[in-house]
Amino acid sequence: MEKNNQNAIGNNVQDGDDDSLRSLSSEDISQMTSRRYCCAKSINPADGRGRKLHLLQMLVLPFIPIMALIVQTCLMLNNIMIFKHDSIEVENQVTFATELGKVVTRMQLERSEVAFFVYTSNIDTRFKLDNLGKRFQLTNEAIGNMSFWPKLQLQFKDSKTIYLDKATFLQNLTTFRYKIKEDTTVEQVLTWYTTVNAAMLDHLTTHIKETNTSGVWRYLLAFKNLLKSIESTGIASVYGVNYFGKGYLKSQNYISYIQHDSIAKDLLNTSLNYVAKLKEEYKVLAHTMNNYGNIRITHEVIMKNEKRHPNYTEALNYFESIALYTDELRKLQRSLRMTIGENVSENLYVAAHQEAIGIALLIVVLAVSPVIIWLVHNAVATIQVYAGNLSKKAKELKREKKKSDLLLFQMLPPSVATQLKQTRQVPAEYYASVTVYFSDIVGFTEIAAKSTPLEVVTFLNKIYKQFDAKIECYDVYKVETIGDSYMVASGLPVKNGNKHVSEIASMALDLLAGTKHFKIPHRKSEKLQIRSGAHTGPVVAGIVGSKMPRYCLFGDTVNTASRMESTGEASKIHISLEMKKALEAIGGYKIEERGLVEVKGKGLMETFWLTAKQGGTQNTVEIGAPSFFAEDEDMEPVFIKRLRNESYF
Repeated sequence: MEKNNQNAIGNNVQDGDDDSLRSLSSEDISQMTSRRYCCAKSINPADGRGRKLHLLQMLVLPFIPIMALIVQTCLMLNNIMIFKHDSIEVENQVTFATELGKVVTRMQLERSEVAFFVYTSNIDTRFKLDNLGKRFQLTNEAIGNMSFWPKLQLQFKDSKTIYLDKATFLQNLTTFRYKIKEDTTVEQVLTWYTTVNAAMLDHLTTHIKETNTSGVWRYLLAFKNLLKSIESTGIASVYGVNYFGKGYLKSQNYISYIQHDSIAKDLLNTSLNYVAKLKEEYKVLAHTMNNYGNIRITHEVIMKNEKRHPNYTEALNYFESIALYTDELRKLQRSLRMTIGENVSENLYVAAHQEAIGIALLIVVLAVSPVIIWLVHNAVATIQVYAGNLSKKAKELKREKKKSDLLLFQMLPPSVATQLKQTRQVPAEYYASVTVYFSDIVGFTEIAAKSTPLEVVTFLNKIYKQFDAKIECYDVYKVETIGDSYMVASGLPVKNGNKHVSEIASMALDLLAGTKHFKIPHRKSEKLQIRSGAHTGPVVAGIVGSKMPRYCLFGDTVNTASRMESTGEASKIHISLEMKKALEAIGGYKIEERGLVEVKGKGLMETFWLTAKQGGTQNTVEIGAPSFFAEDEDMEPVFIKRLRNESYF
């Protein structure tokens, strides 16, 4: 094999520079990736450490969405718990507002009756005292039913502030009731009850403001405003009873009446605007209540504030009308309280339902997560086992491909083989100057006639293996062997300038020198003799055929070289005039003139003998002929040694 071709083989097979000759495996991928990533080797799933990292990566990938789902579920469950807690808080606040509202209502009714008693203290006192006793008992029951008593802060006109708990409040209330029978005035009654109710309503207002983020805040505000409207209506009614009972209202009392009556109407309208259902119910109240028109008439009478004779009957009728009206407003209050309760119950149900769903979803996620991770682990382990086996098979395939490539490159030039593999066709190429060498064995016909076929094959195999090993030291290409004929060329398929002449000449001398020490294996007494011929000229080379393709040379140069061999003599190298001139241009070779020779198909030709090489530098380190052609040594070409040496791959 030629030296350049051999270098090409080494580059293609060992270094893998030609992509068309490479076997793609996980190792190749790791090597290619390592040029971009310093940890590429470690992430190779077929590698020991890479398998662990790859397994960790594959376990982390599903773990990330699982953790995200767990976090999302926990956040959703937390929001549900907050919503449920808010709903429970609203329920507690509604319960408290309802209980406090009942106390305020009882206090309002008690205030009205106490004020009526004071205004009419000289008429049927015993009957009125019995009614007051029943009213006091109802108020005490409402206070006793309170599950939570607010810390009341009573602010009187003398700037005296009193903080009362439930027991102290009941004690003070009882004391005030006892004084009613003595010398309590209407102003004192109004001051006491109004102050207490204002403190309770202020606490209720503050309580509702703290829950303004809940879904029932509108209902709670409407409930509070309705309570305040009833409170203001009750205060205004006290002044109305005073008007009919006394026959006139003092200026300050008249202003207070107008003020509380306006506040009552404004708060009522606000409540109705907050809750559309409440507005519809109030319209029904206005159409169905018998004394609703009388209330408007008496209101207009009081607004005029004209002096008149005191009239107990009118005062009682007015008191009963206002009491009936406030009772109807309290019905609206109870309806609103039921609406709030239904809304809170619905919120609690939704919160409980969502909480159950959230907990169930969290349990499912926590239960499924280990299963998913386990399945991923098994899948990754299976993939890694498969990747390991695939990597092993890929390495084996790569090793076998290198072997097949080496064998292919012995049959075809590496550049030609590469082109053939890539394009599946190699066009013929013209070479202006190459040197072709032929040799055959002298007396081969007689040797074959006296030997068995096996002996002939053994003999040819041994001599040609030694020839093949020898020509690897030169930049030549072995074209083919046919029988005992051995054909070599230089200058193709890779052009080498004018070196082809000296390469063939040096090779021919080297082969001729080596054959002098070679003995025929089955005929030890006979020495081998070869007849050699060479010629320099143009040729055309290319692949012929599609089955078992061979790289063939065509042209007169091939025929002439063959004629140089056939017309030559034993143990001599017969060359043409063209080759002789080329060698003389290079120098360093001894050439003897043979003279004119009749060449078949060419006529007379002037030919020469190539006898020796003198001066100059050897192209390669030559192996001594005696040791190279030792009788008992089984010489192998380099590519055979590479194939047998597994460590090479």
